[in-house]
Formats: sequence, C-alpha cells, structure tokens
Amino acid sequence: MLLRINPYNIDDRLISQVVKCLKKGGVIIYPTDTVYTLGCDLTHRDAYERVCKLKDIKDKKANFSIVCYDLSHISDFTNSVPTPVYKMMKRSLPGPYTFILNGNQHLSKIYGYNKKTVGIRVPDNPIARAIVDELGAPILSASIKNDDTILEYITDPQEIYELYDHKVDIVIDGGIGGNFPSTIIDYTGEEPFLVREGAGPLLI
Repeated sequence: MLLRINPYNIDDRLISQVVKCLKKGGVIIYPTDTVYTLGCDLTHRDAYERVCKLKDIKDKKANFSIVCYDLSHISDFTNSVPTPVYKMMKRSLPGPYTFILNGNQHLSKIYGYNKKTVGIRVPDNPIARAIVDELGAPILSASIKNDDTILEYITDPQEIYELYDHKVDIVIDGGIGGNFPSTIIDYTGEEPFLVREGAGPLLI
C-alpha cells in the first residue's frame, strides 16, 4: 500500500493507520530527515526478522538504529549516558545523527541475544516523529540502499513503492527523500569515534 502523507499538514488518521499496522507486526517504509528507511515495532520478532531478510543480513549481525521521539526512551536501552554525551545529543537532536551507546540487558532481551551497543536516532521529520509518538515506543530503522552506482539511496517514494510493494505492508510517500544518511558517532569508548560522516555536521 502506498500512503501519501503531507509532512506540512499531517493527517492523524493516516498516522493511526500506520501505527495499527506496526502494532500488528507490519513492516513499513517511511521518510526521515535523511533517507527513506524500513521500520517495524521492536516488540515484534517476526517483523524484525522480515527487515533482516529485506536487508539480507543475519539477525545477530544487524546494527539497525532505534528511532525515538525524543531522548526520554534512551534509558530503555542503555544504563547510563555520560553527561557531556547527553548534552551533545540534546543539542543535536532532533537531527541527522545516529549516536552509538552502550546497551543494557533490556536491549538484549528485545533482540534475543547479547547485544552490547545501540544506535539512537531522533530524526527531524514530522512524519517519523508523529508515528513514534502515537505508537508510544521507538521503532527499528534500517535505511534503504539503491543499486545505482551514482545515487546510494532511493529518493523517489514512487520508485520505492514499485520495488517494495509486495515486500512491506505500507510505503509512506512523504515527498522526495535525501541521498545522504545520518552522521554516526560512536560514544561507547573513552573517546568519541566518527563511524560515518553523513548529513549532520561534525560534532567531534
């Protein structure tokens, strides 16, 4: 299903339709402030495995991000965040960043194995945040790659729909997406480490 949602005038009924799909274990494709991504409810193991299959990644090797509405949910996945790191996140989010943090036991229960780190995203996109807000919980996020050698990511939602119509439950058309992923910064060690330079300006 292709669902067109105006990011500047969001229809709450359409967001509710997406959230119902997620709660039933559905897999969606939705826009962020960077690229279009796959998404599912973290509590549905079958949906997570579908995302892994679509990404052609074994579930225990997947390093997908968790998309939150704000920073209030990070305590669900990590025991503690150093004050300087938290302040950095608060200044930068919502925004095109993924912050890698040390995970806690709850994170391992969600994934079903001893997962030690977690990537936190709070995208500056009204559609993505509206979905997470109504769901009342973070969702898993996995960016969609493009086979094109020039454009790394698929930016046209109509093209995404044509490619994924029978593979996911809903493709959200929120306008043309970006072609630059989030900037990833790893804060699990003593010093921050730039994993990938993306759409977000460097913070370190």
